[in-house]
Amino acid sequence: MKCNGIHVASGEQIEISFQDLIQHVDPLLAPTPSDVYISPGWIDLQVNGFAGVDYNSPQASVEQIGHSIREMFRTGVTRFFPTVITGSPEDMAAALRNLARAKEQLPEGAAMEAFHIEGPYISPEEGPRGAHPARWVRPPDVDEFRRLQDAAHGHIRLITLSPEWPQSPQFIETVVRQGVVASIGHTKASAEQITAAVDAGATLSTHLGNAAHPVLPRGNYIWDQLAEDRLAASFIVDSFHLSRSFLNVALRAKGLERAILVTDAVMPAGCPPGPYRLGEVDVVLNADGSVRLSGGSRLAGSALQMDRAIENVIRAAGLNLREAVSLTSRNPARVGRISSRQRGLVPGERADLTRFQFDETTQTVRVVETYLDGLRVFPG
Repeated sequence: MKCNGIHVASGEQIEISFQDLIQHVDPLLAPTPSDVYISPGWIDLQVNGFAGVDYNSPQASVEQIGHSIREMFRTGVTRFFPTVITGSPEDMAAALRNLARAKEQLPEGAAMEAFHIEGPYISPEEGPRGAHPARWVRPPDVDEFRRLQDAAHGHIRLITLSPEWPQSPQFIETVVRQGVVASIGHTKASAEQITAAVDAGATLSTHLGNAAHPVLPRGNYIWDQLAEDRLAASFIVDSFHLSRSFLNVALRAKGLERAILVTDAVMPAGCPPGPYRLGEVDVVLNADGSVRLSGGSRLAGSALQMDRAIENVIRAAGLNLREAVSLTSRNPARVGRISSRQRGLVPGERADLTRFQFDETTQTVRVVETYLDGLRVFPG
């Protein structure tokens, strides 16, 4: 297989030869006018659902999950971490078991690179807990995690938890030794607790700037994470979760090499506005694109798509196209420990490719083709 385009990092017109891995990347000997860019396939480390399918529901069929993945390919995403949030031990295990079955049975299953569990070991306090159900929040438990990992057939690679629990440092040390990325999120932890978590092996902050008290003291868990250079950070750039000023300050504090874009998409993403149910929670997808708890103003995930996230971060933070794409390709590959995806468009890397157009005037992205392991998956 071969395809060509403008290398998103160098601006050079290139031709890529590939099977399941990239074999050659060569400059075009006779470049022709082109407005199609090519980049490593985009990666999303936090997707709770998409296109009407809730990954937290054990009742989601394999066919429905396959449909949601094919819809995600339209947005340029080639690999993602389906995300299971706080719930009962039985429901979380059932959801993970269902996702593992889909990953192993679907032709598109390779796109489900690994799984992310967000909770249940988070802050029980109103504010930091976010939209997670309070009755199922609990302290870290290594034995329970092993049961969840067994249900997931070993596919859990990212866990979001709060360092405020006394058990957190020991728990983090244990899961990190097993190859799982530990991320700080939904927390009210002190500076000392955050440092202890990082010393134990935590390397990421989940959707930093969200899931917090409405009023914070001058010194707080958001600034403590921003100041910790050993932590990368993910950001939901959908115009609702973060103010433009916070996003700019956060990107400067972390540096672009330690920042990643996530969508935190939930089941209504890609669907018409209206009421929806996410597990135990009723939500509304509003006409403005925000997803909020029914009858209130609190955000409950997002309806963001990764192509729109790239547009938004360019507009809000003044990034150029190369910088914006790195936040959804090489950076999440490194943070999420995705093998053969961390060096960019070079021979030997997986042939996950996104070809897209970018309008400089309107700063809009249109995905043209998506390849997964060398197979064209969009258009299918």
